[in-house]
Amino acid sequence: MAQAMRPNSATSLFSTDGKRHPLQDTLVAVTLTLGVLAFVSAFFHNLHLLSSWAGLVGVLTGAYGQFISVTTRERFLIIIGLGASAVGFFLGMAHGGLFGGVVG
Repeated sequence: MAQAMRPNSATSLFSTDGKRHPLQDTLVAVTLTLGVLAFVSAFFHNLHLLSSWAGLVGVLTGAYGQFISVTTRERFLIIIGLGASAVGFFLGMAHGGLFGGVVG
């Protein structure tokens, strides 16, 4: 008697297909890490280079992650990282930008 394949719901949140997605999971982790880094460093005026660059790379990584994401879990976590990256990027730009004080 054949049983239907069910995803292991104990190990994955909203992963409805039950398959592994190593590239997408890596992009989720990178986007979340860069988002937290950009968001936290944006509250310090003298760290505008770090917050603006981390935010920019986080936004680009998150955009690509959204493009190739497969599950709801990936999309949800990438949006969280994208939001934090964007806030960090914009505050970093307001405090001095990508090259503020280094060039010219």
